[in-house]
Amino acid sequence: QVHLVESGGGSVQAGGSLRLSCVASGYTVITNSMAWFRQAPGKQREGVAAIYIGTSSTDYADSVKGRFTISQDGDKNAAYLQMNKLEPEDTAMYYCAAGRLRVGYESPLGEDVYNYWGRGTQVTVSS
Repeated sequence: QVHLVESGGGSVQAGGSLRLSCVASGYTVITNSMAWFRQAPGKQREGVAAIYIGTSSTDYADSVKGRFTISQDGDKNAAYLQMNKLEPEDTAMYYCAAGRLRVGYESPLGEDVYNYWGRGTQVTVSS
């Protein structure tokens, strides 16, 4: 089992920045990718950013490219999401996820890749 705990959410004005953190514990060797998803009220959960741990290769949703950056710290079993130029449309519950990506066969931003999920951290952006 892998346990994920997110932190760093909060309220910010449009144009501001936040940094989300996710720390993994447990049998983390069974995972090779970590990702951030978000879900706004009344909307489906969507993949925001993913990172392949072995190479630090990253993928982003089009809506956040150029504004969000995902990174990892292998020594701490942690992943981060730096969010800049935040927009009201970024308001959502953000979830950290970990799983084992089959490179070349699955989309890194697909939910099916990820077996382990955190409880989420709320991000609210006001205009």
